[in-house]
Amino acid sequence: MVASKGCGFNSTPMRKIIHIDMDAFYASVEQRDDPSLRDRPLAVGGSRERGVVMAASYEARRFGVRSAMPSATARRLCPDLVFVRPRFDAYKAVSAEIRAVFEEHTPLIEPVALDEAYLDVTENLKGLPTATEVAKDIRATILARTGLVASAGVSYNKFLAKVASDHRKPDALFVITPAMGPGFVEALPIGQFRGVGPAIEAKMRRLGIQTGADLKARSLDELRAAFGSAGDYYHSVARGIDERLVRAHRERKSIGAETTFSQDTSEYAVLAERLQPCIDKVWAVATAKAVVARTVTLKLKFSDFAQITRARSLPVALADRATLEGVSLSLLREAFPLRRSVRLIGAALSSLQAPSADDDARQLDLSL
Repeated sequence: MVASKGCGFNSTPMRKIIHIDMDAFYASVEQRDDPSLRDRPLAVGGSRERGVVMAASYEARRFGVRSAMPSATARRLCPDLVFVRPRFDAYKAVSAEIRAVFEEHTPLIEPVALDEAYLDVTENLKGLPTATEVAKDIRATILARTGLVASAGVSYNKFLAKVASDHRKPDALFVITPAMGPGFVEALPIGQFRGVGPAIEAKMRRLGIQTGADLKARSLDELRAAFGSAGDYYHSVARGIDERLVRAHRERKSIGAETTFSQDTSEYAVLAERLQPCIDKVWAVATAKAVVARTVTLKLKFSDFAQITRARSLPVALADRATLEGVSLSLLREAFPLRRSVRLIGAALSSLQAPSADDDARQLDLSL
């Protein structure tokens, strides 16, 4: 990729962006550290009956096992699935090794998770001639130092770099050049666009939007009318344009997870059950990030796509998952009676901070 020319879509000078995504990170660390787990279908997460799959090895994915899937469902799909409890200290240590590799090439690093980051290598510290060479060097160094495989996407903006890293996973390096960008986006299934979750994808398909070309054919006014402020984003990325910068030292303001149902429901017991994987995922991310929180938010989206949120801020940080579950279910109970059925439920933590010694000394009254 040539750095100095404009990309042809706007006046912003072209950047060189790499998106690095570790392949099945948690599961790969477990298989690396325990040879008996190699080449076996593996899930990192809760027990077989309860909890949620946090990560699945590629051997497990062949059976349809995916992250955020209830453990019981994963077990039904793959009877020989091996469950391993997460070791966040190990994952954080490996993530630090990977971050050190990134820092050898650029200070412009935007972590997305322990296993994922954007890098702006428009100017790289090693003086390598292209972003593709930087990505090759990063992948080879990560493999040599950690024994783990990283996939990389290279492009001129964050949206396309992310698309590229997913394109041929696992163990992939894919480049989307400025000349390729618009055509590549036009052929992209709408579900592969960043920011298009199951609910938005279903709405787009009802509007006849199946691919990037269909999205590009809609005017900005049409997209704003259908999707509000997100319409501006969809209008831009459909043309291969994404001017978001790689932001180093990004501070995470909240941690959330949500799930969309195949069939709407208004029953409390069903909603409480479907909230459990969201609670598992949120607590797992907070633990992995070594943060505590004081605010819990419940999200409900109804059959007509209207949505509500209910939040509670606590005097001290949440002490454990049980507290998070108790507050979340209390918020759910308070939302009843429901006038409409629910299609999506979610939970989130905010008011994040590093844990203090006082947090361990104080406990919350769980009778909410």
